[in-house]
Amino acid sequence: MAADGSGEEAFNTFYTEVKQIEKRDSVLTSKQQIERLLRPGSSYFNLNPFEVLQIDPEATDEELKKRFRQLSILVHPDKNQDDVDRAQLAFEAVDKAYKMLLEPDQKKKALDVVHAGKEYVEHMMSQKKKQLKKDGKPIDVEEDDPEMFRQAVYKQTMKLFAELEIKRKEREAKDMHERKRQREEEIETQEKAKREREWQKNFEETRDGRVDSWRNFQAKGKTKKEKKNRTFLKPPKVKMEQRE
Repeated sequence: MAADGSGEEAFNTFYTEVKQIEKRDSVLTSKQQIERLLRPGSSYFNLNPFEVLQIDPEATDEELKKRFRQLSILVHPDKNQDDVDRAQLAFEAVDKAYKMLLEPDQKKKALDVVHAGKEYVEHMMSQKKKQLKKDGKPIDVEEDDPEMFRQAVYKQTMKLFAELEIKRKEREAKDMHERKRQREEEIETQEKAKREREWQKNFEETRDGRVDSWRNFQAKGKTKKEKKNRTFLKPPKVKMEQRE
């Protein structure tokens, strides 16, 4: 953003134009609002809570509450009995965006993305103008047109919201994988400890049997040795008498 007040002035002008467009769109019927909130790509479009509620990012809390009441009534399932399921999804999108903007930290993050989108477009415009000047060409770019500028900021803001959501999901998947790995290690450690306890228990329970077996083995070995070394008295040989 420019160092002087011109950047802030351009930013305020931009949102004034956006607010006028949103005011025009805010009169959409219930059916049209449901279609808007559930249009193809809505999972990414609806990441921007200001886009969901069609409200100026600089709106006050009172304006935010008023807009939420207006929009929630339009898409509420009770008011759309012929399309209850889709109305419910649209209402949930509105409710989620509203609650996000009521949370100061979440609102600040959303505002940061919006400002970053605008600053990026301004930076790209500046780079284009520098290149045109270097090439000796007129320094007019299409984003000089307020509507084209608005569209460029809108697209860049949506892109930033989408990139943040993708990164969030990647972190979530990574964390889930890490938790799963740690859990598997814990289970393996528990199973190993269980096997060791069972082995030790079995070892202790069979100790007496092993000792008795060894004693019996020793006793049998000793008996065999004694039998082998035992000597018997032999009767004297009888000599035949010799006659003369």
